[in-house]
Amino acid sequence: MIGTLQTLSWLFVVVSFGAIVPVVPTGAAVSSAAVLAMHTHPLTIVLVILVGAAGAYTGDLAMYAMCRAGGVQLAQRLRWLRDQDRLNAMKERLRGNQVPVLLVSRLLPGGRVPVLLAAAVLGLSWRTFVVANAPACLLWSVLYAGIGVAGGSIFPEPWQGVLAAIVGVLLITQAVNMVNRRRAARDGDASRAST
Repeated sequence: MIGTLQTLSWLFVVVSFGAIVPVVPTGAAVSSAAVLAMHTHPLTIVLVILVGAAGAYTGDLAMYAMCRAGGVQLAQRLRWLRDQDRLNAMKERLRGNQVPVLLVSRLLPGGRVPVLLAAAVLGLSWRTFVVANAPACLLWSVLYAGIGVAGGSIFPEPWQGVLAAIVGVLLITQAVNMVNRRRAARDGDASRAST
């Protein structure tokens, strides 16, 4: 029981920190914890989901506060914002559909920080952000725990399931990033052709 509590505590810390420092693989952490939970105490998968969501939510609140305080200048200094065009596109999406955009941004690799920054620059209210981000974090945690459970159910040893979950998360992330890069290149080519 104490080992489970320690693992859940570390999961919360890693996911919270990873929500602030986007290079930490938070999805892989939730997936790995779900694999370990499945092989030790399957009912603790629910706790993994809740703790992962709470860590993501806490980190997102801190990130949103930093974005509101520092704005675009802070994001550029910390290299959170690599593409001004992406920020402008997020601002346009947020103007029309604040809550759905916040929900979806949590699920897309690399989509969360530009949306949080755009929301902060647009002055999205704390109330709207707090309400919209809670289900987004829970959905995100369920998704990555599901990846972990799938990987853990295929392999008999926990370490094999953890490895499969991490590889699965990395492959999904790379595939989404590749699609986003191709879409951005196609949109860039289309905008250059129209001018």
